[in-house]
Amino acid sequence: MSDSFHPETLAVHAGRRIDPATGAVTPNLTLSTTFERAADGSLPHGLNYTRLDNPNRHALEEALAALEGGREALAFASGQAATAALLQALSPGDTVLLPDDIYHGTRVLAETVLGRWGLRVVTVDFTDSAAVAVALEHTAARLLWIETPSNPRLKITDVRTVARLARAAGALVVADNTWATPILQRVLELGAHVALHSTTKYIGGHSDALGGAVIFSADAPPDFVARVRENQRLGGGVPAPFDCWLLLRSLATLPLRVRAQSATAAQLAVWLATEPAVARVYYPGLPVHSGHAINAAQMSSGGAMISFEVHGGFAAASTVAARVKLITRATSLGGVESLIEHRKLAEGPHSPTPDNLLRLSVGLEHVDDLRADLAQAITGLAM
Repeated sequence: MSDSFHPETLAVHAGRRIDPATGAVTPNLTLSTTFERAADGSLPHGLNYTRLDNPNRHALEEALAALEGGREALAFASGQAATAALLQALSPGDTVLLPDDIYHGTRVLAETVLGRWGLRVVTVDFTDSAAVAVALEHTAARLLWIETPSNPRLKITDVRTVARLARAAGALVVADNTWATPILQRVLELGAHVALHSTTKYIGGHSDALGGAVIFSADAPPDFVARVRENQRLGGGVPAPFDCWLLLRSLATLPLRVRAQSATAAQLAVWLATEPAVARVYYPGLPVHSGHAINAAQMSSGGAMISFEVHGGFAAASTVAARVKLITRATSLGGVESLIEHRKLAEGPHSPTPDNLLRLSVGLEHVDDLRADLAQAITGLAM
């Protein structure tokens, strides 16, 4: 499908075709694990075995590539599977630069699991472009991993600047665009070679389908793309056909959902910043956020995620999470329902996340109802 269409149009039509046999508008679900060869041994439909390819996965990958503005996409069984496939496309002894604030699972996978395999990890404050330049100069990094807004403190990386530095140093640039989605931020246009998504989150949007994806820019090195594709097909971390079907279904409403959730989040962030029980609000849509100007230059809004710290430490954060009635206490984010999580409790005692930080994924409920629930939850906290 032409990339000249607007995101709303691509979200509805990319990867979808009318079934020529029945005229069905909704894509068929192909559950078969294997596909018949012709008498001469050829594959007349281009399909062999569903770990290697599947019509539903192909449709999802086509849609994601179009929406992110990439050359091609690869779908995985989870965001972690996608992350592992990218990092394992490197070689033992290669160095990866990670930001100092990043999804806990990415850090642990890179440092612990792949550290045993030989991956070297260097952590840098990516909000400091000068520090990134120094790290690139002294480490000969093979890959630089951007996450903006970051999880859970919503730090903002200047993608254009950092990507330019990395490319000049000969490093690959991966940008985890899960929190922003291609609706709010186009990381490939900003200079990344690869956009990563946990499609479980906003792309799925209904907390009912697990998945991940990587989308490659037009100038992503072909040998690296080939290794990632090999990891997908031989490693076997591929999504089930039904999960692909669900994710493609959800793409149609992605622009509407994300923009509505972001609008509500912006109102809640402003209100939280005025509450005496709240010590700090992390939201790049607030003018007081240190990355506000950069975020405004590369992202169309502040997004739908808010983190905030409450006075009273670990115990107070646990109390707030326990008191909510409308908002659900649960891991994950990006669904139509609002979720809250005490991140230090989830990540463990060795996590660098502040003890008193709560992460809020804003859903599609009315802003007044969410505000009222949060207000009653923080009322009476020790100042």
